Amino acid sequence: MTRKPVLAVTLGDVAGIGPEITAKTLLRHPDLRDACVPIVVGDADAMRRGVQIGGDSMAVHVIGDPDEASNNPARIDLLQTGPSLMSAPVGEISGLAGDAAYRFVVEACVLAKAGKVSGIVTAPLNKAAMHEGGHKWPGHTELLAHEFGVKNFSLVLSAGDLYFFHLTTHVSLKNAIANITPERCDSLLDLAGGFARALGWSNEPIGLAGLNPHAGEGGLFGREDVEVLAPAAARAKARGLNVIGPLPADALIPAAVRGKWRLVVVCYHDQGHAPFKAVYGDAGVNITVGLPVVRVSVDHGTAFDIAGKGVAREESLVLSCRRAAQLAPDWRLIAGERTE
Repeated sequence: MTRKPVLAVTLGDVAGIGPEITAKTLLRHPDLRDACVPIVVGDADAMRRGVQIGGDSMAVHVIGDPDEASNNPARIDLLQTGPSLMSAPVGEISGLAGDAAYRFVVEACVLAKAGKVSGIVTAPLNKAAMHEGGHKWPGHTELLAHEFGVKNFSLVLSAGDLYFFHLTTHVSLKNAIANITPERCDSLLDLAGGFARALGWSNEPIGLAGLNPHAGEGGLFGREDVEVLAPAAARAKARGLNVIGPLPADALIPAAVRGKWRLVVVCYHDQGHAPFKAVYGDAGVNITVGLPVVRVSVDHGTAFDIAGKGVAREESLVLSCRRAAQLAPDWRLIAGERTE
């Protein structure tokens, strides 16, 4: 029998909805256990509170090693990371919770590097809380890349067979424009092309979105499309990648949603996130491409406004677990295409 992928599920910011959606995911979707072995990396007291918020009764079983996981759908196997977080306030930014969220991610990386888990699934953390806890990372993606020593990586939003790669992510719009360099374009397009090949998509078209309105209109609305993006697309074609663009984002993205494109490269955070979330909502996930192990995350935040109320939806976390389990067995092929 093929061994099921072992997934480290980080609890995220315990002041938010992470514990609740994790409890609902592992209790209400027992068929997940047919695809993977989920192990929570977090805090037992916060996890028990999440179980109670969801209105369910489930044993939280603290284990010392992933090998001890039972994969019993009647309980949650959890690796305790640090002291109890019972005192962390619910629904508020807390340095205590932010520090713990950081710690959960680092521990998951340690497990992955040791070969104890084959994938990481992350519940949402709060960036302000993480900063208050002393960890000045822009988000999960950059922290994970640091822990694995990876320089070429991308935040990729995915729904079904559609993937949005991002040239830049958690920086100001001013810095995003400055960060769209020839070097970054080359490495990102190689990453997207390698990802396509690993999925078995030979000569897959890659739609490159323009930075400026109308992809710069031939330089009338900015020179970046003409001077940076178009030459990058030409160089990628010379390397054997089927890159097309830069194309006006307001035409490219609707066409992708309608099925014309499976791989799209966007220039900055909101160019990809805003339309993607508007269309797909809970049906989307966030994949970090470029890491040596698969990492998939929910495509939403900590939702402090509804934390503790029992109304949070777990669909995105369920989908994240399913996608991680699907990608984990062949992830070495994807990671092997990485260009440092």
